[in-house]
Amino acid sequence: MFEVWRIVSRMGHLQRLAPLWLIGMAVLVTRFQPVLLVALAYGVALQFLVEYAMHRFLYHRRPPQMQGPFNQLYRDHIGHHEFPTDPDLLTGGNRWFAAVFALVSAGLHTLALALFMGIGAAAGFSVVALWVGSVSAYVFYEYCHTLAHVNLPKGRFGRHVTRSHLAHHYQDHHATFHVSAGMGWIDRLFGTGHDPQAARARYDRDTMMSLGMDPDDLRLVLARKAWGLPGWPGRRHG
Repeated sequence: MFEVWRIVSRMGHLQRLAPLWLIGMAVLVTRFQPVLLVALAYGVALQFLVEYAMHRFLYHRRPPQMQGPFNQLYRDHIGHHEFPTDPDLLTGGNRWFAAVFALVSAGLHTLALALFMGIGAAAGFSVVALWVGSVSAYVFYEYCHTLAHVNLPKGRFGRHVTRSHLAHHYQDHHATFHVSAGMGWIDRLFGTGHDPQAARARYDRDTMMSLGMDPDDLRLVLARKAWGLPGWPGRRHG
């Protein structure tokens, strides 16, 4: 959908990744060899696993007690759950993180692979894998995530993505950590697939949107104020 791509194209962290993607594409085209197709597949698969791991273990970790770290986690993810239709909260607050992660990952991969294939070949494999494969998969993730949250007419694909992701938001925030379409196998592999019976047993209408926290918890109140968000009117369903 054009509107979804318009939103995605304006995301600062993706704009910062664009030069790396172009460099990776230049390497892929000018130095093409079959092993780079393996690099592409590896980079895509790695990003989908990183997507799951970061969502589950970083963004849904136990909320910090100290207000400063809590404010950052709130901006990165908790706020998105409390205000899921706010376009400013679709992505986290650290817009340089993705570019730094891509650079560091490529460097580490190059050092590790250089032991087996030489520094030049290792660098080429790494930038194609991480700056083309992984970045492309990351853009697809942002597309799916945005598509799930925008209020627009949606076709079959859009309805599927929306149903899957909003089950995480509105039914069970302990499950369905994948967002990219077709990646439900990762949740099933790690035992976090959506289970309607488990979702009903865990569901608490008062704390669902605040990831199990009391909506009036002082940390949440202060975090909303710190990021200039509207005050929380007590219990969402009260």
